[in-house]
Amino acid sequence: MSVAPAVIAPTTTGETGIVLPVASMVWREWIRFFRQPSRIIGVLATPLVIWIFIGAGMGSSFQPGSAGDDSNYLNYFFPGIVTLIVLFTAIFSTMSIIQDRNEGFLQGVLVAPVPRYCLVLGKVLGGTLLGTLQGVIFCAIAPLIGIPLGVGQFFAILFVLAIVAFSLTSLGFIIAWRLDSVQGFHAVMNLLLMPMWMLSGAFFPPGGAPTWMRAIMYANPLTYGLAAFRRILHGPGDSTYTAELVSLPVAIGVTILSGVIFFTLANLLGPGRNTRTAKT
Repeated sequence: MSVAPAVIAPTTTGETGIVLPVASMVWREWIRFFRQPSRIIGVLATPLVIWIFIGAGMGSSFQPGSAGDDSNYLNYFFPGIVTLIVLFTAIFSTMSIIQDRNEGFLQGVLVAPVPRYCLVLGKVLGGTLLGTLQGVIFCAIAPLIGIPLGVGQFFAILFVLAIVAFSLTSLGFIIAWRLDSVQGFHAVMNLLLMPMWMLSGAFFPPGGAPTWMRAIMYANPLTYGLAAFRRILHGPGDSTYTAELVSLPVAIGVTILSGVIFFTLANLLGPGRNTRTAKT
């Protein structure tokens, strides 16, 4: 079923402002998400099942880094699962780009009298807000597994999850814009995005990996976002799960930088690459 193109009324200057088009794209992402209950269940339930079964299975045979006898693999694995939720949200929100193109919606947006980057910004912000919201909701169970959360920690986690979600959604936009089918997107996801998550320190710390794998992990931008999240979640006084991680300022700085780079590339390789024609 085709979707009618969005109509944005031009102003006297021939272009609309930026806020209305971007807000419209963000709102459309939210409406689409909450009208698909199966998508909500898949984003939250799948990581929860992975966390419980893998965490319980590996808990008796694996200790992160230099952790002592009080270490708990479920606690170590928890930040990685929250990051996986953000990743899944980025995947599903940017996968809709392919569907919008096939249904004709993107063509309608691209001929509207708005800057091309409004499409990228609206899509990325929509996925960012959804990913951040779901990650924060999942963090609510942290006190139930022995990870206390203070007010300051909550807002710090909110900030870190937002910049991680922004980076991942921008990367997903780059991939989805260059592909013509949902099947191809899933193939790239399995080849790139899932290994990116697995080699971010979600399963094991970089210090326990072989040298060649450690180099890949430190070159992975998601490693730094997860490191920042883990440091904030466990607090500065707990080195059980954070002894081998980069410092918090470095982790946040690299995550912000990667988000800026991915978003810039999304604009350059996406709609901004050609201001006259749209990919069909």
